[in-house]
Amino acid sequence: MDDFLRKLPKCEHHIHLEGALTPELLFKLAKKNHVQLPPTDPAFANPETLKARYKAFTCLDDFLAYYYVGMSALLDATDFEALAWDYFQHAAADGVAHAECFFDPQAHISRGVTYDIVLQGFEAARQRAQAELGISSELICCFLRHLPPSDCLDTIRNPAVQASMTAGQVIGIGLDSSEKDFPPQLFTEVYDEARALGQNLTAHAGEEGPPSYISSALDDLKVSRIDHGIRLIEDSALLKQIADQGTLLTLCPLSNVYLKCVTSVSELPIRAFLNAGVRFSINSDDPAYFGDNYLLDNYLAVQEAFQLTAQEWVGICEAGIKGSWCAEERKEELLRRLRLVLIEWKAGGGV
Repeated sequence: MDDFLRKLPKCEHHIHLEGALTPELLFKLAKKNHVQLPPTDPAFANPETLKARYKAFTCLDDFLAYYYVGMSALLDATDFEALAWDYFQHAAADGVAHAECFFDPQAHISRGVTYDIVLQGFEAARQRAQAELGISSELICCFLRHLPPSDCLDTIRNPAVQASMTAGQVIGIGLDSSEKDFPPQLFTEVYDEARALGQNLTAHAGEEGPPSYISSALDDLKVSRIDHGIRLIEDSALLKQIADQGTLLTLCPLSNVYLKCVTSVSELPIRAFLNAGVRFSINSDDPAYFGDNYLLDNYLAVQEAFQLTAQEWVGICEAGIKGSWCAEERKEELLRRLRLVLIEWKAGGGV
């Protein structure tokens, strides 16, 4: 079964490129750019101590504190290219065929790093991933919900941001960072402007926040995807609505464990979602911060917890392919590859 899961043509919809910054790369870039990491925090003594600290996150905000420190080492386009290329290499090893990658421009613009520098680095890595690894990808611009909505509006009105959206370099927006005290409806105007620019819409909701945040993302922001969404299980009417609409959830199993949303993958409502007909994909979220657990590790963890059948995994992958924001031709190509993997599995005696 492990070999079958490795061969599946996977789509990843919930990967923060900044969350793929490994401690090794962080220390390398900090040295190159003469960036001093926090001297009073013993976790920053070396990559090994930092990895150990990453295993002890107490909640989402505890993780985010380290997440934003890590970004301080990213200064020029080559840094962003190195970051994204490192992710794409891991993705290729895990059988990722298509990735829709989040990035956080506000976190860089506020440090004096221009949007164009960020985009230039990520674009270089994306083109290399397509040419050398066969991985197609898209960029999704995420807005930081702990910042004032006015700051988010200033960002989406930035001429460089708008140019990247109208040119198709960025194909969607998302909403991330601290969730509990920042309901989606605060950002309605941002999403209205993104919709006018032809962007696809998603938002983090129902990770630590209540099911009402999922409802708000759907009703107020008009999103077509929900990132995380595990607390959907607490609202049966909303669960049915999501299933009936075919809204895709982008689940991140090991992230939920590392950030103490659940104590084990087996506690996640994956079986309940399958039984209810809820469409979802499996994703790695911020793999460098969550035990170097990339996409295949999440697939394997789900398999260990739920013992899904090959046909159920094909259904999950199919939902991910159909729910992607890539061209229809690319979707058809990936669906063909998926069918071939299943045929090979059955020919080898799999059931």
